[in-house]
Amino acid sequence: MNAPVISLCQTCEQATADLPDALGRALTEHGLVADIRRVDCMSGCDRGPTLAVRQTGKMAYLFGEIAHGDIPDLIRFLQLYADRPDGVLSDARPIGDLRFKAIARIP
Repeated sequence: MNAPVISLCQTCEQATADLPDALGRALTEHGLVADIRRVDCMSGCDRGPTLAVRQTGKMAYLFGEIAHGDIPDLIRFLQLYADRPDGVLSDARPIGDLRFKAIARIP
């Protein structure tokens, strides 16, 4: 199965060590599958911690200033992302405040 890869920066001073585990539990609760990876710096330090979502054949996304409070919006994002064959979200309003934390969308 081609599951999305979620990379979460762990080197920013704002990073919380338990965020990947909390996100993983939320994914499981919502029946979503992803490979969550703790990674070193993704060069988004001005907006850290950063989180990237990518999947083969789909648009990749980079978000900044990610915190526990973003998990519900991340779940909604991942649901919408899974539903789109190319990963493109043409309307970001359904992902709530997460849309204001987008740093990049990478083809």
